[in-house]
Amino acid sequence: MEISELHAGIARTYPIIRPFIRRTPVVEVDAADFGLPAAPLAFKLEHLQHTGSFKTRGAVSNLLMRKVPEAGVVAASGGNHGVAVAYAAMKTGKPARIFIPTISSPAKMERIRSYGADLVVTGDRYNDALIASEEWAAQSGAMKVHAYDQLETLHGAGSVGLELEEQAPAIDTLLVACGGGGLIGGIAGWYQGRVRIVGVEPELCPTLHRALEAGRPVDTESSGIAADSLAPKSVGQLMFPIAQKWVDRVVLVPDDAIVAAQRALWNTLRIVAEPGGAAAFAALLSGAYLPASGERVGILICGANTTAVSF
Repeated sequence: MEISELHAGIARTYPIIRPFIRRTPVVEVDAADFGLPAAPLAFKLEHLQHTGSFKTRGAVSNLLMRKVPEAGVVAASGGNHGVAVAYAAMKTGKPARIFIPTISSPAKMERIRSYGADLVVTGDRYNDALIASEEWAAQSGAMKVHAYDQLETLHGAGSVGLELEEQAPAIDTLLVACGGGGLIGGIAGWYQGRVRIVGVEPELCPTLHRALEAGRPVDTESSGIAADSLAPKSVGQLMFPIAQKWVDRVVLVPDDAIVAAQRALWNTLRIVAEPGGAAAFAALLSGAYLPASGERVGILICGANTTAVSF
């Protein structure tokens, strides 16, 4: 993949996937509402996307931009990607088998089943589900839809940036949660330096942080509250050079900061976000990312697939 061509690929993909996705809204909020110094914040509410997360964009892109065999599609996921692929398969009339680990939330399992996909729960971590899915693909001939290390996935996820640039053109910085890197890679590939992109990872899932330190994707042990969505074994090969070029930095947040961010989003905006969906805001709320005076910050709320909780 030529990094310079990623922006054009996202632009070509967007009108094709647009009938199948929601153009999610942006809400402008004063940071003072959260007890922070007064400053404009722009929240991109991608948790309102079909299936409850940004993953729908990449899943739909794969099923529309690639030739799907009669055996259908197969995906491995911590949960949200599986939900998205099941939804995309239902909308396009294709069979789907989804492999997820035992750490996935019951809410995500139920949504996968509700879209008519064949759900297989196996192993303790995403990589266990990935190995099982690859075995099934080899056996069945089903098309693999990777959660993040696939060009069509990057193109779909990058459409978040395309929309946000139109909706909030004045932001200086965008905080984005990182897992395998499909989302931040796609968004960084869209902006290409026009906005400062800051990745946010839990301290217990420092996958991109470790990769940037090492200069290459490396295997990383992960655990914690957001492990079902932000804990791949390593970041994607496709996104890594994009991150090296256009991600300004990655900051780490503890699990208690993520819980505090979930609570603050609910108390102030009545937004229910899953841990991974609230991680980007946790960086601002906890001080892991400190904006400069007058800096206009955008925050991506990327997922809401969680069981009902009382904040």
